[in-house]
Amino acid sequence: MAIIPYYKEINDFLQSIPSDYKTPNPNFFCLRLKENEGSINNYKPPFRKDFYFIALVTNAGKTKITYDSTDVTKLDSFLVFQSPGLLYSFFRDNTANGYLIYFKPQCFSFFKPVFEKEFPFFNILHTNFFKLNHSKFKEFAPHFEEVFSSYENSNDEKHTIATVKLLALLYQLKEFTTAFNQWEEGFTNPQQILLQKFIQLVNSYYIEKRTIEEYANLLSVTPNHLSHSVKSASGKNALSFINERILAEAKSLIQFTEFDIAEIAYQLNFSDPANFGKFFKKHTDKTPLEFRKAGS
Repeated sequence: MAIIPYYKEINDFLQSIPSDYKTPNPNFFCLRLKENEGSINNYKPPFRKDFYFIALVTNAGKTKITYDSTDVTKLDSFLVFQSPGLLYSFFRDNTANGYLIYFKPQCFSFFKPVFEKEFPFFNILHTNFFKLNHSKFKEFAPHFEEVFSSYENSNDEKHTIATVKLLALLYQLKEFTTAFNQWEEGFTNPQQILLQKFIQLVNSYYIEKRTIEEYANLLSVTPNHLSHSVKSASGKNALSFINERILAEAKSLIQFTEFDIAEIAYQLNFSDPANFGKFFKKHTDKTPLEFRKAGS
């Protein structure tokens, strides 16, 4: 059974990247992502963390964010919001720079909202991702810079001023994301809503759960109803979404790491390397080793 790392503490995650960074404040850390940042590995296999995450990044180059089956490789700038517990992986291009914020609700000792209710861009089911152009990045950057400047210049271990500015930033981002999503309202039917929930669950559970029955159980519908709704809304079989998500992560592991094929097979929860090889060849017409050589 594959063991997906789950980082309870921000410092444990920073050590795993790995990086030279360490925060004295266990509830809050601001990390400037700099071009040619050598202390952070370019690829991080699937993991979960027990804290909130916001990123505003530009000059993304070949950066790849893997949180669902969406193609997010052709990027200029982007904004990401993530609640605790969600599955995530990334490949970072050395040209990328921007702002990464990690925090726990405990850093707001003066304010105790239900975060997913107060700030809908934090969703317990899925990562929220927004592609931005460079002008939009420049519009957001000063607000992030206020948080970072206060954080970096603080002599207060709790970073009180920086957390107040982080709260203000969250409300500014709430206005943007609300306006961004308004035009989508009214264009969904029950099949599309179920498809969206299904994809969100696949994003979070694709390593542990591989059958339509398991996802139907999570969604409290019958497998037949789920299969029919997904086919009706997307034109694709439900199983193809699961396979595509596994395949996307497999390609990243083969291309961006030096793990041997057996280790990748077990990380992706295949019973043995032979089954992984059959799955990969069926969907790509190449063996994992052939795919690695073709990309080198």
